[in-house]
Amino acid sequence: MLANQTVISFFAASLLLAVAPGPDNIFVLAQSVIYGRTAGLWITLGLCSGLIVHTTAVAFGVAAIIQASPTAFTVLKYAGAAYLLYLAWQAFHAANTSDSSKQLSRPSPSMLYRRGIIMNVTNPKVSIFFLAFLPQFADPARGSVFVQIFMLGGIFMLAALLVFGGVACLAESVNQLLRRSAFMERRLNRFAGVVFIGIAIKLALTQR
Repeated sequence: MLANQTVISFFAASLLLAVAPGPDNIFVLAQSVIYGRTAGLWITLGLCSGLIVHTTAVAFGVAAIIQASPTAFTVLKYAGAAYLLYLAWQAFHAANTSDSSKQLSRPSPSMLYRRGIIMNVTNPKVSIFFLAFLPQFADPARGSVFVQIFMLGGIFMLAALLVFGGVACLAESVNQLLRRSAFMERRLNRFAGVVFIGIAIKLALTQR
């Protein structure tokens, strides 16, 4: 079991890391501004579910393989970049086809949830970060390191859920304001497309 002090210090570090600007919280912000708080929360759940994959990868040593294999790292990051470009195309398409008589087509909760998972899982830097970060707080003297890794992953997920959920709620007021104008809605979709392209480029240029 983890020591209480370890849990507190790890949770505090996780909160700070989740607050720091990065692809995930920017993604939550962009989707929440476009589709509203509920959409942002579904995205958040997807992102946090993706962290289960990364935690499992660390516990079973898969993350170490990704770190050691240039091919695996490259394939994963380009898959993530391609998906983000697809979302950018959707955003631009919505901006070009929407008008004052049509409501913005909202993705279903399951679609938003999948977006969050794919966004998180296809970022190889998260696996490598977990590989470097989680083991530092595991203590072999306190029992199974395997179990401790999953406990630490769960704590990090809780921190991410709180921070990203907060971002989604704060973005709701912006969403309500912008949805009153079809013109602003189109501009917002174009802005989201640019954001997705920017994240895709950043991911594609990521080095191990």
